[in-house]
Amino acid sequence: MEEGINKRKTEHIRLCLTDQVEGVNQSTGLEGIAFIHNALPEINFNDIEIGSSFLNKSLQAPFLVSSMTGGSKLAAEINQNLAVAAEEKGWAIALGSTRALLESDAHQESFLIRKQAPTVPLIANLGAVQLNYGYGAEEAQRIVDRTEADSLVLHLNSLQEVIQDEGDLNFESLLPKIEKLCKTLTVPVGVKEVGFGIDGTVAEQLYQAGISYIDVAGAGGTSWSQVEKLRSQDPLRKAAAEAFNNWGIPTKDCIVSVRSKLSQVPIVASGGMKTGVDAAKAITIGADLIGFARKLLQAATESVDAVIREMEQIELELKIVMFGIGARNLSELKNTKRISIMGKSLLES
Repeated sequence: MEEGINKRKTEHIRLCLTDQVEGVNQSTGLEGIAFIHNALPEINFNDIEIGSSFLNKSLQAPFLVSSMTGGSKLAAEINQNLAVAAEEKGWAIALGSTRALLESDAHQESFLIRKQAPTVPLIANLGAVQLNYGYGAEEAQRIVDRTEADSLVLHLNSLQEVIQDEGDLNFESLLPKIEKLCKTLTVPVGVKEVGFGIDGTVAEQLYQAGISYIDVAGAGGTSWSQVEKLRSQDPLRKAAAEAFNNWGIPTKDCIVSVRSKLSQVPIVASGGMKTGVDAAKAITIGADLIGFARKLLQAATESVDAVIREMEQIELELKIVMFGIGARNLSELKNTKRISIMGKSLLES
């Protein structure tokens, strides 16, 4: 029987699969962006290119299997399926929090997916707050070495931790510790939120500390305060969580804010991404890589083929958008004026 951190990982998966865990009256903000149809695209659909790159590795599409899970029996099956599919489709893939890899001997295979995904970018994941709870460069490097990861992403999850019954709450003075880690680790370090968003001011602080990329992980998708509310045995925390069911910065606003401060830093857009149309919108406003999580989770409990079908649909949707506006590649999509933002058309500017 699973206990401790392993049990928590299983509970997280099951709640995300079966319960209402999205924020209430909260959206990504991408619905305020619309594409302006081009009746004469003057391109061949079959020539559309969506290849990209990340962490100095080529990708067949600008997509990331976002951090979801690890450290449980169910997580092992999910991550194996995701890894095989990611390798097949040429997507980057990120692991769920790898603290369990060092703290528990159980289900370590759930994090060791490099054999299933030998060529695509692989990202290990650790809670930044753990730098205040005994973790440092040595532990982070062990995680990178064990997983054979191309990068480590530090997740910022203060709202989740404060609702979680067993949460770690000391987020004080993390920035200098993040800076030290960036200087020491042998791979690039990124930072991500978990669904409440990163704004441009915070992103700039992180970049100055040495962070290589920002995953905004904005509001509009899974709310981890809602997940922890459903897990909690503390009536006070459960009640308090209700007041935060619409907390967070919409994903669109995160992308715009971070890009306004950092013109060249790679931005990963995750948080409520459901379709290739969402992905296309995020790319036009400054994102470089689009992360999908819960969209792939149910399929990952079924089979590799089920995950691949979801991936192929997302890719097709992206290509249809590009065909609809006459964009041959991602560069032309990024620079298109065939969008309308909150009713204002860029074609008229």
